[in-house]
Amino acid sequence: MGSTGSIGTQALEVIREHPDDFVVEVLTAYNNADLLIKQALEYKPNAVVIGNDQKYEYVNSALSSDNIKVFAGPEALDSVVEMDTVDTVLAALVGFSGLSSTVRSIKAGKQIALANKETLVVAGEYITKLAREKGVNIYPVDSEHSAIFQCIVGEFHNRIERIILTASGGPFRGKTKDDLLKVGKAEALNHPNWDMGAKITIDSATLMNKGLEVIEAKWLFNLEQDQIDVVVHPQSIIHSMVEFEDGSIKAQLGLPDMRIPIQYALSYPNRLKSTFPRFSFADYPMLNFEKPDMETFRNLALAYEALKKGGNVPCVLNAANEIAVDAFLNDKVGFLQIPDLIEGCLSKAPFILSPGLEDYFETDKETRILAKEIIG
Repeated sequence: MGSTGSIGTQALEVIREHPDDFVVEVLTAYNNADLLIKQALEYKPNAVVIGNDQKYEYVNSALSSDNIKVFAGPEALDSVVEMDTVDTVLAALVGFSGLSSTVRSIKAGKQIALANKETLVVAGEYITKLAREKGVNIYPVDSEHSAIFQCIVGEFHNRIERIILTASGGPFRGKTKDDLLKVGKAEALNHPNWDMGAKITIDSATLMNKGLEVIEAKWLFNLEQDQIDVVVHPQSIIHSMVEFEDGSIKAQLGLPDMRIPIQYALSYPNRLKSTFPRFSFADYPMLNFEKPDMETFRNLALAYEALKKGGNVPCVLNAANEIAVDAFLNDKVGFLQIPDLIEGCLSKAPFILSPGLEDYFETDKETRILAKEIIG
C-alpha cells in the first residue's frame, strides 16, 4: 500500500534482491501513475490500484497487454487487501489515509508490516485489540520500532523496564526559537541522515515524528507512558534501545538504511542475506547523545500530553499536524506556527474518552476543518 512512496520504492528494492522469497500481488498508489506503471511492468503483480480514479484509463491502457488487473478509487484501495492471494500487507501509505486499509487487512486476517505509524497513533487501542482478536501479527517497519522488536526477540518472557527511542534531532538540532523564526521548507527538508518523504521529513524537523513514535511504541509493545524515553543521537547509528529490569540495555545498530527494517519485517523470523552497505566502527569513532529540547521543539511535548490524555486526543494531534505540515509546505504558516496550530486544535476539539472506529474518522474530519479555520 503506497508502492510509489519512499518506503514502497525501498521495499521493492528488497523484493528485487529476493525473487525466490517474495511475490508482489498488489501495488497501489494514489497519484503517481507513471511510477506505478513502471513498477507493475517490472514486478508483474496480480493487480494494481490507482487511488485517483481519473487516472484509471491511463493506467489500464498501459497495462492492458500484461494481464494485470487495474482498479481505481478509494474503495478499491481499501478492498484490494482482501484478495485471497495476499499474505502480508505492507502498510506504507502516509498519514491518516492508511487507517482504513489497515483495518480491512486485519479483518481479512492478513499479516501487517506497518510503516504507517499514524494508524497506531490515531487508533492504537482499537487496532491492537482487533489484531489480537483476528490472530494477526503487526511487524514494525519504522527503524526505531524495528530496533525495539529486534532487541526483544527471545526476551518475551522478560519484563521491559523502559525503551529508549533515538532521534537524529533533524536539521535544526541545537537551534533556538530565534534561529527558527524564518526557516523555510527547503531547510526543513534537508535531513542530515535519512532520505524520506516530505511529510515525515518535516515531522522529523519539528520532532513530531518522534512524538508519533512514542505513541506508536505504547501500543506496539504494550507499555506505559513512563516506560518510553527519547534521546537525541545525531549519528542515527543506534536505532533504539531496550532496558530490562536487571539494568541491562540492548541496542540495535546499523547504518541509516530503511531497507534493513523493511526486509526484517517482511522476512521475520528469518534474516535474509543482503548486499546493503555495512557499518564500520572505524567510520564512527564517536557516538553522541543528548536530551531532546522540548521547549524549542514543542511537538514532542504535545505528543506526550496527548498520549497521557488518551481517548481521541492523539487522533486530534495527528490530524492537526497533517494540516499544519501541509500548510508549512505550502508557505501558509511558519515553522514555529506548527506547534501553535496543533495546540490550538488540542484545546478546542471535543474529547471522547472511549472512541470507536467511526469516532476516529469523525474526529479526524472535524479537526482538519478546525485547523483550516485557525489558519484562516
